[in-house]
Amino acid sequence: MNTFWQRLKGEGRHVPTWSESFKAIVTNSWLNVLLVCVPLAWIAHFLRWSHSVIFTLALVAIIPLENLAEFGGESFALYCGKSLGDLVVITLDNVVEACLAIILLTRCELRLVQFPVCGVILLHTLLVPGISFMSGGANILHQHLDPHVTELNKSLLTIGVLSLLIPVAFFAATFDNVPGVVPAISDASRDQLLKLSRGIAIILLIMYVRSTNIASRIYLYNPPGDENSLSVRADVHPALKEKEIRMGLEEPKMNPWVCLILFLIVVPLTATTAEWLVASLEHLRETSGVKQEWFGLILLPVVSFAAQALVAMIYFVKMLFMEPEPPKMLAQARTIDLSIQFTLFWMPFIVLLAWWDDKPLFLLFDVFEVAVVIGACFLVNNVTGDAKTNWIEGFVLVSFYVMIATAAWFYDGQESLHKMLFCETVSSVLAIHSNSTAAT
Repeated sequence: MNTFWQRLKGEGRHVPTWSESFKAIVTNSWLNVLLVCVPLAWIAHFLRWSHSVIFTLALVAIIPLENLAEFGGESFALYCGKSLGDLVVITLDNVVEACLAIILLTRCELRLVQFPVCGVILLHTLLVPGISFMSGGANILHQHLDPHVTELNKSLLTIGVLSLLIPVAFFAATFDNVPGVVPAISDASRDQLLKLSRGIAIILLIMYVRSTNIASRIYLYNPPGDENSLSVRADVHPALKEKEIRMGLEEPKMNPWVCLILFLIVVPLTATTAEWLVASLEHLRETSGVKQEWFGLILLPVVSFAAQALVAMIYFVKMLFMEPEPPKMLAQARTIDLSIQFTLFWMPFIVLLAWWDDKPLFLLFDVFEVAVVIGACFLVNNVTGDAKTNWIEGFVLVSFYVMIATAAWFYDGQESLHKMLFCETVSSVLAIHSNSTAAT
């Protein structure tokens, strides 16, 4: 523990001054010029400008906020060590999606709360790593992943995805054993699903805490003895050795206290701006006639990925018109860690938060969503199983994502599931539905 606090205080490194740290924040990226859209988005919301203007300003405003959070996370990671630093960066990368889900929960949009869960898993296991593998492996035979991390990720991602299968199987068995549809869709059935979901959520949280326990991660990163992980392992690819050595030599651009202040400012700003974004986006969906399934499963997660997408597009433009960089031997696969954290931490956390707030949110997902998420898990585990990737495997991941997006465009969703995802009682929802049907 003393070693951890010494590292956090920057012992053995050059710790930037406060002025150097603030200068680094201002000059870290040209995306900071877009910060002017943050107050404009707030003004547009409070002055009730058109929803399309609010949506555009809020979307653009989130881009530099996400970039600042990532920059702060990368700097803070240099003080924490690789394992804890990666955890900090991954958590900050998930902050927009988590904020969207929590905002939708407070608005009692329970069905839309479920969408970011499956949507984020699909985005970060298929589209994002697929594009990364395609761009990174275009000029090289194959890239390498860390085999030790890959093996653990396969297990964690699989158990997280399979946890979604249990409520579906439970509900299907209950539906088959109960005569008629109405008894299966009832307050009693929802209560059983809520109890099951909360139990699963607690187990998932315990599993994630155990797998990312701070004390054990510090121990793994700096265990006692000579042969510890600070000494580069002999059995890994040279690119991984180079990465570990480079991280040990890299100097942070901000001191740790400025990083913490940056987090305290950026995260609330991001959460509030995301709330304006969701409100305007919902109105645009209703007026455009886009189906709720495609809106939540595809559009919402992609919107949260706006900052990384813009940076990726700029990278491609530089590759086309400027001197290309040498191909990297090490594949960028942190996005899969984002899916794992969202499945094992944020998803159960939101379920327990709904329990505390007396909102009937459960882990029973649409059969279509569960099927495609399990398929995505199977495919990405197969692609990364040998700890090597190439551009064609990236193309396979992107192609499967496009197939899912196409199917979601035409999919209406399960009516029985929708009736139980309201804050009102199921009996009152069924009564309203039957009255509206009789009136037509």
